[in-house]
Amino acid sequence: MEVLTRYDSTVILPGLSSPTLGTLLRHLVELLDDAVEARYVASGLDYRPRFTPVVRALLELRSASIRVIARHAGLTHSAASQTVALMTRAGLVRSHAGDDGRERVVSLSPRAVGMVPELKRLWATTNAAASELDSELTMPLSSLVQEAIHALEKRPFGERIEHLARDHKKPKRVA
Repeated sequence: MEVLTRYDSTVILPGLSSPTLGTLLRHLVELLDDAVEARYVASGLDYRPRFTPVVRALLELRSASIRVIARHAGLTHSAASQTVALMTRAGLVRSHAGDDGRERVVSLSPRAVGMVPELKRLWATTNAAASELDSELTMPLSSLVQEAIHALEKRPFGERIEHLARDHKKPKRVA
């Protein structure tokens, strides 16, 4: 994994003079998720950070369709479906046909339920570390991310890209 280096107030990835927003966000998520996953491994858990939104949803809902899990966890249907598939292979969830037979209903397996006390302890520690990180920044990262999500819900990024792409296609007037 590449390490960020700070030059003046600009963060630079080695080999890139100006990383894009996507590159920076992926790197940030890697730094966060890799550290959290290392704690799971150190605690003896076969568990990935991406499982947490599904586990939290199922702790509240007990069992639900992927559509309901996605909505409850704030995930896309595709992300929830992929995560549930990984969790099924890891033996953390079970599924059965729903009442109408068209959808699958998912619930935590006994193995996952057995992990919950340790997961809750690790989640509390992770949340405390996130609060510490927030306190070191000029603006809490959690607030900035929520602000960005709100702005993108009001005007999606795809719409912003399309608008700018149309503007770039317009012929330039020469004075």
